[in-house]
Amino acid sequence: MLTSRSLFRIDRVLGFTSRCVKSTPGSFSIMSSGAKADPSSMGGCKKQKMVNLEWRRISTQSTSVAEAVNEGQEALCSASSDVTVSEEVTQFVEGVNEGSGSDIGSRTLRVNEEISVVTAEKHSVSLEVGASVIRFIRGKEGSTQKTIEEETGVKIILPSSRKEDCISIEGISVECVTRASERIETIINEAVMSPSLDYSHFISLPLAIHPELVEKLVNFQNSILGNNDTEVYGQDENSSENEKGQPVNKESGSTVEMKADSETYQANVDVKRVPLVSYLPKAEGTESYTLYDLGIEKSIFIKPKTFHLTVLMLKLWNKDRLNAAHDLLQSIYPSVMDALDNRPLSVRLKGLDCMKGSLAKARVLYAPVEELGNEGRLLRACQVIIDAYVKAGLVLEKDAKQSLKLHATVMNARHRKSKDRRRKMDTFDAREIHKRFGNEEWGEYLIPEAHLSQRFVFGENGYYHCCASLPFPSKAEAEA
Repeated sequence: MLTSRSLFRIDRVLGFTSRCVKSTPGSFSIMSSGAKADPSSMGGCKKQKMVNLEWRRISTQSTSVAEAVNEGQEALCSASSDVTVSEEVTQFVEGVNEGSGSDIGSRTLRVNEEISVVTAEKHSVSLEVGASVIRFIRGKEGSTQKTIEEETGVKIILPSSRKEDCISIEGISVECVTRASERIETIINEAVMSPSLDYSHFISLPLAIHPELVEKLVNFQNSILGNNDTEVYGQDENSSENEKGQPVNKESGSTVEMKADSETYQANVDVKRVPLVSYLPKAEGTESYTLYDLGIEKSIFIKPKTFHLTVLMLKLWNKDRLNAAHDLLQSIYPSVMDALDNRPLSVRLKGLDCMKGSLAKARVLYAPVEELGNEGRLLRACQVIIDAYVKAGLVLEKDAKQSLKLHATVMNARHRKSKDRRRKMDTFDAREIHKRFGNEEWGEYLIPEAHLSQRFVFGENGYYHCCASLPFPSKAEAEA
């Protein structure tokens, strides 16, 4: 018996081992082992078929030479039906099976842990598909991935991290790899066109940079939710909401302490008990409707620190499209400045209105936007941006056909986070809110710049993460 390190290595598997091409782990470029070698790089030898080396570990435990050879022989047989092994190796294996340990020792073959074999042709390609669409390639419980692999004869390797964008496709021919790539491209196109893949970015005109406007929005929300001037979005990182919109601590489940203006308040708001309107009673009693009855909860209010105007919605599902959108916004600066006549731009926000539908069944409640001076410069500048993105192929066809309607959303039922599955509400009753705030003067504000904003990701100031920005003329520049 040999020691734990005394496994055998077939030291001379092939006479032309040094002329073989060893594959590089992690390489995702298209590789083909069927290419012809350059005779000049082989010392004048005849043209050989270039192949990839694959290493197979046999064992790291103590075993006899005969057992190790049998394991090595099984590894050779299982590696590939096209494995090429030199005659000398074959004779050695046969000799071990027929001879004794002393016969093997006389051959002076060194012992090692690994055996090198030459595998059949392999082709692979790397695709940067984008982290957000990999779930569509995988399918439910891996069903879509398995179907593609079975029908095209490839192996699809998906990344282990949700932040990685690339997948790898390996097959025995260029044709099968190409077919699989085309199938995946079709799946991605279908996903992008469907509502299943949400918008990832948008062009925004930030309004939350104005502290006085943010304060008005906070007061607006507190007055409706009955928070007694409590900072609506001041919870700590461990806080959340219960199923009716009441802020609770994730760890204790109790009502959370929230801060505003350096003071601490207790937010004991139960939307089932806070009456908002004085509509006719439900029945013959005197009970009035509550926030819960009206479909109103904190989650449907826009966070004040993200207040903005939306110019264009985008689906940028991979790095190439994001980089293109980034570069494009900065490249159109001269055209946007011309549309603005190189002068500062300010808007007025007044009142509240409902986007489609009725106030009784509202989905979006917003503050209308009016350009000061009514010169049309704001719409012209926005249209320059939209046209540039459409021309670059970064806008979905259905979005390109929509007409621009600038609005500052204050409530949106689509943002609802209620976990009460007994009530699936996609609207809310905004009649009393409109009665109280329908003529609200929100104020006049300068538009400082346009952003390529990333949804669901926020900066230190609470606003959406800015991927790129395009500055508008300032008052200081105009005065100069």
